[in-house]
Amino acid sequence: MKIKKKNFPLDRFINYSLYDKKSGYYMKKNPFGKDGDFITAPNISRLFSEMIAIWVLSFWKSLGSPKEFELIELGAGNGEMMSVLLESFKNFPKFFKACKFKIIEKSPSLIKIQKKKLYKNKISWIKNVKNIKKKPTIFLANEFFDSLEIKQFTKKKGLWFEKFVHLKNNNKAHFFEKKINMKNYEKKIRFNISKNQKFIEYSEPGISYLKEISKIIKRNSGGILIIDYGYIENKMKNTLQAISKHKYSDILEKIGNADITHNINFKLFQKIIKHMGGLRYNLTTQKKFLIKMGINERAEIISRNYNFLKKADLYYRLKRLIDDKQMGNLFKVMLIRNHKNNFKLGF
Repeated sequence: MKIKKKNFPLDRFINYSLYDKKSGYYMKKNPFGKDGDFITAPNISRLFSEMIAIWVLSFWKSLGSPKEFELIELGAGNGEMMSVLLESFKNFPKFFKACKFKIIEKSPSLIKIQKKKLYKNKISWIKNVKNIKKKPTIFLANEFFDSLEIKQFTKKKGLWFEKFVHLKNNNKAHFFEKKINMKNYEKKIRFNISKNQKFIEYSEPGISYLKEISKIIKRNSGGILIIDYGYIENKMKNTLQAISKHKYSDILEKIGNADITHNINFKLFQKIIKHMGGLRYNLTTQKKFLIKMGINERAEIISRNYNFLKKADLYYRLKRLIDDKQMGNLFKVMLIRNHKNNFKLGF
């Protein structure tokens, strides 16, 4: 990546590294799968997407089975989950006819991959949530929020400092800090983010998406299912990390050639949802959610006629999804819905 000597706030550096039109990580390659840099749950096992399909169908029924509604996936990756969802939903003609399928995707290269995988299916791609009409809407966000850029702030001797990156060239970069007026920043974001904190990790686009979607849910009914790796603690912590070839990498190395991500602070999400009012939320682990959705029973049914190797592979993949030491507890599942809806399947 050819760059001029520049200083970036951390979030601008991350956005530059991931989404620069010419050299950004997500703009030039398919990072998913065994040959990529990381693998997501839908690519580990189709069982994951089948459980999401069952959940979506049940949630639609809780809305009164509307004759017109929208299902929107935020950041559809290589299209694997949407592909399985469509395949599953075709078995339910009433639902399939009622649903308008949409994807919000920032990367043109990933849109090409998605269109190729989802060819001939009734999907449209939209740029942002503001274009959504007044219809009941179900949002799905699997590993979406962790891919959005973050700011970081540190408190030292009563003063707040923001993390910056100095880029000398494509091989040389270092972190430094600048003093910031936290009160002015909190006025800008309209949230007392620094209360009882000595360190802050905050995604402006992530919280913007959360607020916009929550407004739509309050107005149109519906809800959002968020699945992401994260933690549930009041105290924020530094979770910034880079991934390359399925291993952790230095944030300041392989600029434009490694994924930069962070863990979601679901406690912060809860506070924002409470602050907005008119909404309900539920939160659990991926393990508990998938088990309650019947993933073990589904695995048992489809593996009855499998040979030993095929059955072993299926249960190996299942373990990756629900084991405590793998994705089971690290990943959380959050449902946000209109306060009038008592639906809580999976929670």
